[in-house]
Amino acid sequence: MKIKETPLKDCYIIEPTVFEDDRGYFFEKFNEKRFEELTGMNGHFVQDNVSKSSYGVLRGLHLQKGEHAQAKLVSCLEGSVWDVAVDLREDSPTFGQWFGIELTAVNKLQLYVPRGFGHGFSVLSTHAVFSYKCDNFYNKESEGSVKFNDPDLNIDWKIDEKDAVLSEKDQNAPGFKEKNF
Repeated sequence: MKIKETPLKDCYIIEPTVFEDDRGYFFEKFNEKRFEELTGMNGHFVQDNVSKSSYGVLRGLHLQKGEHAQAKLVSCLEGSVWDVAVDLREDSPTFGQWFGIELTAVNKLQLYVPRGFGHGFSVLSTHAVFSYKCDNFYNKESEGSVKFNDPDLNIDWKIDEKDAVLSEKDQNAPGFKEKNF
């Protein structure tokens, strides 16, 4: 696997080495030892989640706060999504900045989103199956969120805002300046 830095501190793109032939393909999706060697960061995951969504569904921006903060390794298993990470660590040189990348079943790219980041994605294909590996267990009381269309962040979600399908929680998320993170 190859690790590529993003413009955000501690946020990485993981590109697997894919072996293809007439039977199909094989690749190692994640290797904890190699990840730690290349990034110096802990890559131990304890919970896997999968979601299925249709075109226009926008999930985010979400995070877990405090002792329940989570780093995530995300990928798209079917279809395509525009995946977004926002650095919400106030002591970080990239605080308040975002990075987006198209994750698809075809490109097999993954994004490592460190603790202290907000995360979300919009579905670009007819449907998408999305995978999250988390390094800490989910805790409902530790949920945080930021409004997906906050003007201070100015995130391009690659879909028209009128097409965005949002949960009630995401519709009512606080703005960036309200610091619900």
